[in-house]
Formats: sequence, C-alpha cells, structure tokens
Amino acid sequence: MKIIQLQLYVLICCRAAVSDQLNDSGSNVTINCDLDENEVYWILLKTPDPPTVILRSFLPPISPFYTNNAFRKKYSVQFKHRLVINNVTADELGVYYCMKTGTPPKLSNSTRLHFTESTPLTECHNHTAVEFINQNQTQWQIMIIISGLMNGLLLILLIAFAVRKTERLEKHIYNADLLLTKVMYQPQDPIQSGC
Repeated sequence: MKIIQLQLYVLICCRAAVSDQLNDSGSNVTINCDLDENEVYWILLKTPDPPTVILRSFLPPISPFYTNNAFRKKYSVQFKHRLVINNVTADELGVYYCMKTGTPPKLSNSTRLHFTESTPLTECHNHTAVEFINQNQTQWQIMIIISGLMNGLLLILLIAFAVRKTERLEKHIYNADLLLTKVMYQPQDPIQSGC
C-alpha cells in the first residue's frame, strides 16, 4: 500500500482538477473512470490530507476490495469502474481519480466534487492550498535526502564487502602458493631416493 501512496504523490502532486461536479448535499453521485483497464484504484484527494485509496475495483463478477470497511457504506462500483457515492456529505468532497498501477502507472482525469451552494475560494482557502503544496514539497525533499543517504550507505557497505572478499581471496591465493612452493621444494629423503 505504501508503494501505491508514493506513486500517488508523484502523479497527483502538480496535477489540477480537470472537471468540476456540482452536487447537492445528500444526493447520490456517479463518477466515471476514463481508463479502459480491467482493474483500477479509486483515490480521493482532500487538501491538505494525503491521497486516500478508497477501493480497488475489478471487472464483474469480482467484488471491489475496500481499503477501509467504513467506505462500504458510502462508495460502490457499477460496471466499467463507475464510482457511486451515496448520500454525499462534506466528508466526501474533494478530487477523485481512478488509477491503474503498473509500469508505467496510469492516472485518469480528475473530478472535483463540491456542493452547488459553495462559495468561491477565499484567501484562507488559497493559503491552505499553498501550505499543502509547500508541505508536499518539503516532504519530497526529505524523502529524496533520506533516499540519497540510504543509497550512499548501501554503496559503502557494498564496497566494504567487496574489499573484504578480495582480501580473503588474496590471502587464500597466497596460502595456496606457499603450500605449492613447500611441496615443490621439499628436500627428498636420501634413503627413499635410492642413493
């Protein structure tokens, strides 16, 4: 699950919502996945929280896999990975994506779900979004630094291992040469040689 979250951070970090979907509080909503895949993950992004994987859907007759049992009450899937959200509340507002993992991962166009009576973004909301982006960038910088340090440590350990193996091999070759030299130049017993 951590790998999926890292892929999500990379893919979603700078991607803006493509389409808005206005809804009334308490209504049921359907969001289409524009990926033509056999299985997809549905993700919800709510600023400033990290992306949340809601469920993994498969082609029928396989039932979706929910990452949290509480999601079963709110979310369901219809044919071709259409996400249905029942009785929408403020908790379900955010940006929805469907995603196919693999190499390379594919991310659908996003749908931003909000209420029809919502007001335009205020300065406070803009400030929160900027803080989220700055926090995301700081987290990535920390992860890159830690990754670099871990790779450096791994490289040092590999070099130390290789040097140790080389020293042991050289010592083994030296001992074999020494033994061979002793065998070749061992004085012969005059009685056994017939003299």
